[in-house]
Amino acid sequence: MTADEFRAALARLAAGVVLVTAHDPEDGPRGEDVGMTATSFLSVSLDPPLVMVSVRNGSRMDDLLERQPLWGVSVLAESQRHIAGRFAMKGRISDRLLFEDIPYERGKETDAPLVRGALAVLECRTEQRVPAGDHTLVIGRVLRTDTPATESGPLTYFRGRYRQLG
Repeated sequence: MTADEFRAALARLAAGVVLVTAHDPEDGPRGEDVGMTATSFLSVSLDPPLVMVSVRNGSRMDDLLERQPLWGVSVLAESQRHIAGRFAMKGRISDRLLFEDIPYERGKETDAPLVRGALAVLECRTEQRVPAGDHTLVIGRVLRTDTPATESGPLTYFRGRYRQLG
């Protein structure tokens, strides 16, 4: 099996889209916010409340989550496709530019940027990091959630494209 065959098979699995964020207090005078789009995000346990996200080894988010245990997750709505696309960009784009014009508020428990208008937000503290091939599975204890009232549907990813349900 080739990597392309594996990727094509997994592209047939629809996934919700989230933005994982953290604040790096050590980067510059005021720190810097870091974010990444993820589709490999799931709940692990209800008691205690645990979630998991898969982070590419050597990425900016991986480096930050290795030393910063507090992070946030914004479950993106179908109207937030532009946010998912922006944070999924390849290459070295300044994280300051990525957050420009994105409406967010600071997490109460984590100081992580949480996207306004998201279907749900979670604030987490890393409990465990598990090496897994070219990624690390980051398991976090959920410290706080917020589920604003909204009629919007979720943003999903299927066959290499962002999609809406229905």
